[in-house]
Amino acid sequence: MSKKRVLVTGGAGFIGSHLCRKLLEKGCDVLCIDNFFTGRKENIAELFSNPYFEFIRHDIIEPINLEVDEIYNLACPASPIYYQSDPVQTVKANVLGAINTLEIAKRTGAKILQASTSEVYGDPEHDVQSESYWGNVNPIGIRSCYDEGKRCAETLFFDYFREYDVKIRVARIFNTYGPYMRPDDGRVVSNFIVQALTNNKITLYGTGQQIRSFCFISDLIDGLIRLMENDIALHTPVNLGNPTPINMKSLAETVSGLVGKTIDVEYLPLPQDDPKKRQPDISLAKKFLDWQPKISLEQGLIQTINYFKTIV
Repeated sequence: MSKKRVLVTGGAGFIGSHLCRKLLEKGCDVLCIDNFFTGRKENIAELFSNPYFEFIRHDIIEPINLEVDEIYNLACPASPIYYQSDPVQTVKANVLGAINTLEIAKRTGAKILQASTSEVYGDPEHDVQSESYWGNVNPIGIRSCYDEGKRCAETLFFDYFREYDVKIRVARIFNTYGPYMRPDDGRVVSNFIVQALTNNKITLYGTGQQIRSFCFISDLIDGLIRLMENDIALHTPVNLGNPTPINMKSLAETVSGLVGKTIDVEYLPLPQDDPKKRQPDISLAKKFLDWQPKISLEQGLIQTINYFKTIV
């Protein structure tokens, strides 16, 4: 029996590299594409010796002709620092990347999963966000290249399903953390850990009362694979994230405690369009995928801190 051939775009990134490893463990033949804009070769370095792992350096905004059974489209910078550094390229990665991967799926009959984001909900008017909520997004703000780019990608996925019967999956990924995050990506968990480890002030924006919920990377990867393998045609986006909320000030205190240091806090102005509350309703994932996070925040932070101790 031949191995399932799986394409992972953005496969050298934080989430993508973990996904490549897990798919190899599951006996898949993995083809990884990345242009190294935010992905890093060291994230996948040990995979090159695996005969069932193949890497192509390629920017998914350009078409590519491949033969695969499944596609995970993760190719897009997810950190505000990086996606705002080249907003036009970010929109292209989202929109043209979606079109190019959908065209592969249309031609080959492959199942395809879009890594969408909780940012499609914008600055939400509801405390807990469910898939039925259409969001509150600024279409012309500094985050719009990412937020609206992901929203447009979702539109393309559902139009390809309706018009061409492409076998789609759409995962709305909430805040995720773990080993292989970039120390300079500007996201809150990596920021706090690096600042604590290097004895710098922890930066909090606004009052520090913004609510987030954090899913450990192994839980997210399990959810992505379950969504891809699910035979029930959901034809709706599915939230994947940890529903347990925490405010940013409490997160900073938790990280400081786990690092074992008392860290001073510096308060900075809240960035434009920064959402005040990000918390998923994961009822659909529980019902259809039998999925919910297993790793507690403290367990995940300990693993993540241990990783960052090796690189900072």
